[in-house]
Amino acid sequence: MSYSLDVNVLLYASDEGSARHKRARDFIEACAAGPEIFCLAWPTVMSYLRISTHPRIFASPLTPNVAMANVTSLLRLPHVRPIAELDGFIDAYSHVTEGIVVRGNLVPDAHLATILFQHGVRTLYSHDRDFKLFRFLDLREPNA
Repeated sequence: MSYSLDVNVLLYASDEGSARHKRARDFIEACAAGPEIFCLAWPTVMSYLRISTHPRIFASPLTPNVAMANVTSLLRLPHVRPIAELDGFIDAYSHVTEGIVVRGNLVPDAHLATILFQHGVRTLYSHDRDFKLFRFLDLREPNA
């Protein structure tokens, strides 16, 4: 079985000021321990690098080097697979979003959902309930 996670899980794991920090950090450590295939989508990685280092979002943002080191340490694990868009992405996006009004903040969620769909990843860990709109996903709460 393979799974993925949304950027919010990574962000909570890095934000020591968050009430969800310890649980998210424990969850990421369990993911890092394996053995299941952990698919990490490039949009999730890029969002993490953007948001975790942003001084207007976090009182104590990560330095770019620390954020990159966090990502690199995950990507170097033997059971972690970076995933991205495949050929036919736009058709898959249309399929995944059929019947859903996708605009605003739902656009990056649909982007991630489509990448997961293309790679056959059906389990997503996230605190974002919007992912329930994508019926093929088995949305799970981290550490639930």
